[in-house]
Amino acid sequence: MTTTTDDQQAERFGVLTEEAFRRSRRRLGIPKPQRNPPHNYEVSSDGTRHFAYGYGDDNPLYCDPAYAARTRWGSLIAPPTFLYTMGEDAAPTPDPSTKALLKGDPFAGLGSYQAVMEFEWWRPLILGDRCRVLQTQVGVRAKRSSFGGRTAHVTQDYLYANGRGEMHAVRRGTWINAERHTSRKRSKEKVEQEPYTEDQLARIDAAYAAETRRGAEPRYWEDVEIGEELQPRVKGPLTVTDVVVWHLGWGMQLTPPGAFRIAADVRRKAPGLYPPNPLGIPDTVQRLHWEPERARELGLPNPYDYGGMRETWLCHLLTDWMGDDGWLWQLRCEHRKFNYLGDTTWVRGEVVDKRKVGDRAEVHVAVRCENQRGEVTTPGTAIVLLPTRDRGVALPEPPAPGLDGMVTHELARFSVGDAAG
Repeated sequence: MTTTTDDQQAERFGVLTEEAFRRSRRRLGIPKPQRNPPHNYEVSSDGTRHFAYGYGDDNPLYCDPAYAARTRWGSLIAPPTFLYTMGEDAAPTPDPSTKALLKGDPFAGLGSYQAVMEFEWWRPLILGDRCRVLQTQVGVRAKRSSFGGRTAHVTQDYLYANGRGEMHAVRRGTWINAERHTSRKRSKEKVEQEPYTEDQLARIDAAYAAETRRGAEPRYWEDVEIGEELQPRVKGPLTVTDVVVWHLGWGMQLTPPGAFRIAADVRRKAPGLYPPNPLGIPDTVQRLHWEPERARELGLPNPYDYGGMRETWLCHLLTDWMGDDGWLWQLRCEHRKFNYLGDTTWVRGEVVDKRKVGDRAEVHVAVRCENQRGEVTTPGTAIVLLPTRDRGVALPEPPAPGLDGMVTHELARFSVGDAAG
């Protein structure tokens, strides 16, 4: 049989090739326009409260403007990962050559998994702030996977600046792209979920009842001990209702918000985002997070949460512990296992180091999300800045001023690793 060009292209679809790496590297530093408008254009007390309630946090610093006005911030501030909901597009309108460069996915057909998410925050978003976001790819590396086979690790930066042009934060995500025959090994994960007993549910409720928040009482750097355990936070058992309430504050992220005619308008432009359900009705691809049938179609035993949820849960652990006067500077975490509907996550942390660097009083914390089966689903590390008895927290400076300067900085940060890949 003669193999046609179309057949050859079909054979390459889903195969990790050198050409895919070359195409990906040509995108480094090129701003990528955002597909959707932000869920929130402006920080409001309603927006931050809905977001905080969506992950089980009623901290008045985020929910009560009158309380927040009496803190060192002088205003209500947004929770750290509220940036997910913000960001008017800062990318310039691409010219035809740039549009062609950004078209499609060089690794289309491969299995893609979020592996690492890193954050660095330099100043808060406060009540009334607007925000701009610039997305750009800053790294692509070839690596061998732990389960065999070559993979492509692609790192995307989301750089956030407030309405005055001051840098707020960077969200830096790395996704692993692997050939399906390799990544299929990962999809064979089996999970045994047993019904909860009354005693187990009582233990979870007791943990909720015991949770305390440091709040207005300063936690001084001098009082922190290496080896100190943070009071854990419990999240679960995870239900469809929890996912729905999370979306109320977080937005949809992937498919644009809106129902009926609005959704139909979007579907005409991007039908691939709306695969049919068992009744033949087009519905969002995101339903695998709450619809068991869709999850099982994709080889998963049950719907599962979002990485952004666990990142936010880790922040909740840290912000409750550090109090109003502390500052969460850095967080890095790895998503290693799915967190399924019905699972209960215990969010834990331990102080592993403390040090003074210039005017910074740093506390280094090892954090993790652990399910009821004792499996660590998301390990991570964080750096919290605390006040000392003779001075308050000085906010850290970004490594470069402005969005363009940060792109240059981030490209330089990855250049050695990318050349090696």
